[in-house]
Amino acid sequence: MGAVAEGLIQVAMPSRMAPPATAPSADAGLDAWLDYQQQLHARPIELGLDRVRAVAERLGLLERCPLTLTIAGTNGKGSSSTLAALIYQHAGYHVGLYRSPHLLRYNERISIDGADVGDDRIVAAFVAIEHARRDVPLTYFEFGTLAALWCFRQARVDVQVLEVGLGGRLDAVNIIDADAAVVTNIGLDHQDWLGEGREAIGREKAGVFRAGRPAIVVDPAPPASLIQTARDLGALLYCVGSDYDFRPVGLDRWQWSSSSRLYPDLPLPALPGPAQLRNAAGVIAAVESLQPHRPVPDSAFHSALPALQLAGRFDRRGRWWFDVAHNAEAAAALAETLQSQIGQDRPWLVLGMLSDKPVEAVAAALVSSVSGVSFVSLPGPRGLPGASLQARAASTGLVGTAFDTIEAALDEASAGHPSRPVLVTGSFLTVEVALRYLHQSGRL
Repeated sequence: MGAVAEGLIQVAMPSRMAPPATAPSADAGLDAWLDYQQQLHARPIELGLDRVRAVAERLGLLERCPLTLTIAGTNGKGSSSTLAALIYQHAGYHVGLYRSPHLLRYNERISIDGADVGDDRIVAAFVAIEHARRDVPLTYFEFGTLAALWCFRQARVDVQVLEVGLGGRLDAVNIIDADAAVVTNIGLDHQDWLGEGREAIGREKAGVFRAGRPAIVVDPAPPASLIQTARDLGALLYCVGSDYDFRPVGLDRWQWSSSSRLYPDLPLPALPGPAQLRNAAGVIAAVESLQPHRPVPDSAFHSALPALQLAGRFDRRGRWWFDVAHNAEAAAALAETLQSQIGQDRPWLVLGMLSDKPVEAVAAALVSSVSGVSFVSLPGPRGLPGASLQARAASTGLVGTAFDTIEAALDEASAGHPSRPVLVTGSFLTVEVALRYLHQSGRL
């Protein structure tokens, strides 16, 4: 199973009204359990906490939780979650990290101390959840969230970092009362689930905040609803630009400051670009807010930042670059990073998108940062044909050739141009298919 993202593949899957008669056995493989989960619920996404909370309580997952940092937002959640976990690992703590979606293997979603949890452990979690849920229907994402919490509990981690899958207030991750929560930014994505406009979306994402606990806002211009909801909840607000701040120092250093703390000479995150620096500042604000509970020395920040890597996030592998940007804000951040990193050596673009994503906005953001483009078709009911993508992008000035497959586009983009950089983006699915093909063909 590839990049199963709650906002990507699950919505496209057909509903099944009745679960199968029996669950897989305890010695069945991981794929069998994942297939089973996709048939359990009449709808592939159902926001709400009652069902998943009931099962979590039966499993004892809501009692004596490890220190929890929850990270929500439209973009930047994955890199922020990864950096937070790295900082705590470098400080000597035993750390669980839960992310979604994955690119190549489901195991990427659940890691402990930087290593993906193995199939056997994940299946053991699924068996425990299946026994505890009884007649409660759970979605694929809810099963995965409970599995992560179960694995972290079994491993007795000191800290768990949880990335929100969709929204915040009603996402399964929100059954845990986070000791601190971060909202990276608010953009226009998943509006069919979260409401129209940044105010509605901001209100939903602010639902991860808790009374009397740190609420870190990374968006430099947050919607009023995000701030007001945090205040209504009684959270302890830390906003960038007022409660904490950051700025570059020279070409390869930066500083972070608050009213009580200064880090004057930090290394840049290994993931480049202004957006990553802003996200890193938010993570440091969160870790600082939790210092009374889990002290972190300066050295952990200095060693974790240069170690930050995440597949599919400005992921450079020789001539091939991969980024999962699939909305306007992510594409703008990608373009900003390209312009700050490559100068005149603009890459060739291989672009594949889903039909309900903002094609025109993404194309407009990237048009001046690439040397040419190949439009590719994506499979599935929400996959946009390459010719349709080509037609929609033309109004922005992004003009190129349409291909029926990603593989054909990659071959064409590299043929006769052995040193030309190629950027693959537009969707988790685009990046997943490209990575698999390039690995199989020996080019990565």
